[in-house]
Amino acid sequence: MPELPEVESARAVIARAAVDRRIVDVDDSDTFVCRPHAPGEIRAALVGRTLTTVHRRGKSMWCDTSDDGPVLGIHLGMSGKIVVAGADGTELDGGDYWERGRAAGDYRYTRFSLSFADGGALLLVDPRRLGRVRLDPPVDELGPDAADITRAQFRAAFASGTAPVKARLLDQNAIAGIGNLLADQALWLAKISPRRPVRDLTRNDLNRLYRAVLASVGAAVSAGGVHTLSIIPYRRPGGLCPRDGVPMVTAQVGGRTTWWCPREQT
Repeated sequence: MPELPEVESARAVIARAAVDRRIVDVDDSDTFVCRPHAPGEIRAALVGRTLTTVHRRGKSMWCDTSDDGPVLGIHLGMSGKIVVAGADGTELDGGDYWERGRAAGDYRYTRFSLSFADGGALLLVDPRRLGRVRLDPPVDELGPDAADITRAQFRAAFASGTAPVKARLLDQNAIAGIGNLLADQALWLAKISPRRPVRDLTRNDLNRLYRAVLASVGAAVSAGGVHTLSIIPYRRPGGLCPRDGVPMVTAQVGGRTTWWCPREQT
């Protein structure tokens, strides 16, 4: 599932290959992905404009448009990928986000597209159809971005509550960008049980977790995605904690399948 690192890769694709190109057509016919807009509504708002700046906070992206046009919001969902194709259909830029078996040039699952005056297009390729495209998305509701959250902001996000610490990490209104795998990695690095109630975390716990979140996000962005995180090979039946060799355990925490070391993560 795309988390902050994968969305940052997609943002970079748009910035490199789609900015300052005039939009001449829009396919917004998928009423589920483009909800609540009616077919043609996004097209009418964007044709003739260009994407000028691309932003990201957490897992959400949005693009400013020329001539004080509307903001175009793009969310990858669980399987979405941004691809920029040439006039002949050749894939020009798809970033480094893992493909899940999709071959270059396979656009069968395109759910939304922008066509440019100089040929080619920006595509949202999304096999599971769980992405989202909308105008003027409510990005102000998101918490601070996990890649550059300050220590004070981080502590504020964990100031109170009985929720398990993993559930709070996954709350996009508290901290934007952390998904299931990043949360498991950060908690493992910090040696904190995902089930610990937020109110039981000490100042030292929060300091360790803060450093672990920044380290996990930075490592995944540098290496190309959350699938590269060091704990991933051990999140499986029979997996052993790579630090102490104890069998990893699993349960549902915060509504997500969670793996942790029962000896070190207390």
